[in-house]
Amino acid sequence: MRLQKIKEKMKQSNLEGLVITDMKNIFYLTGFSGTAGTVFLTKDEDYFMTDDRYIDFAKSVVGNMNVFSTRSAFSEIAKLAKNIDRIGFEDNLDFATYQNFSSLISQKLIPTHEFFMEFRQIKDLSEIKVIRKACEITDLAFEAVLKFIEPGKSEIEVANFLDFKMRELGASGTSFETIVASGVRSSLPHGVASHKLIENGEAITMDFGCYYNFYASDMTRTVFLGKPNSEMKEIYEVVRLANQALIDQSKATLSFADFDRIPRNIIELAGFGDNFNHGIGHGFGLDIHEVPYFSQKMTDQYLQKNMIVTDEPGIYISGFGGVRIEDDVLILENGCEVLTKSPKELIVI
Repeated sequence: MRLQKIKEKMKQSNLEGLVITDMKNIFYLTGFSGTAGTVFLTKDEDYFMTDDRYIDFAKSVVGNMNVFSTRSAFSEIAKLAKNIDRIGFEDNLDFATYQNFSSLISQKLIPTHEFFMEFRQIKDLSEIKVIRKACEITDLAFEAVLKFIEPGKSEIEVANFLDFKMRELGASGTSFETIVASGVRSSLPHGVASHKLIENGEAITMDFGCYYNFYASDMTRTVFLGKPNSEMKEIYEVVRLANQALIDQSKATLSFADFDRIPRNIIELAGFGDNFNHGIGHGFGLDIHEVPYFSQKMTDQYLQKNMIVTDEPGIYISGFGGVRIEDDVLILENGCEVLTKSPKELIVI
């Protein structure tokens, strides 16, 4: 089914051939999870090329393609494409590789941009099942880290605990570098964990996720070590309300503009509009950041059933601190399902 959709799009794009080099797209299309592979699709025949290390594995998982071993995939494509004219390639190919490919082939090469993403952004039932498990692992790691955090622990210690706990629970690895930012550093939206020691009275923002069976999760929670002050409590509640408002209104047919507007309006009305300085969310799946992305200019694009996106409003005040709450949300026909189940009421450790 996935191959058929790609072939149909090739026809619509007037491409007689398509070279696929992005390993995430190759996995999506074939199930091949090695580190070296190239796919060449044509109207009549499809080819999968890898080197000797992976050839037996490739033959066991790649169906309906001609599978063979080579260490010069572009040379092989040049031979296979003699009677083919317009050949597409993925535009994330590095320049040196493109130069090598174009020197071997006489046909016109057509760059394609995110050719797979219109399909990858809609998850099928098997993908949803795996992402649900990745989110479950993330939730369990959060539950465990609440018992680990104490005064004198460093941000890096907390990040390492989360990373190893997710692996212990079945993850293959983290889906991005874990963010742990405490105290005034919590005002940094992407505050990579430092050697700073966590102290009583501080906010601790933890943004983390894992890969499970090649699919990602992505969650943020802000907690407090010791009683937060009244201003931090106010900020936390505004962010929580913004996060929940988007959950309450998310569904298929909601415009991307409204997806951004709904939580941002709540933060702006509370007087913190200038302190919410990043996007409201993004899609994810095989990559931690995928389409869709959102802005209030995107009035003619809409959520679709079985998209999985993040809902991550935040408020960040330089020199004071910040709060972000992020959930992974499965879009349904008439609503949504929150896949990350960790509590969002204000947590004091």
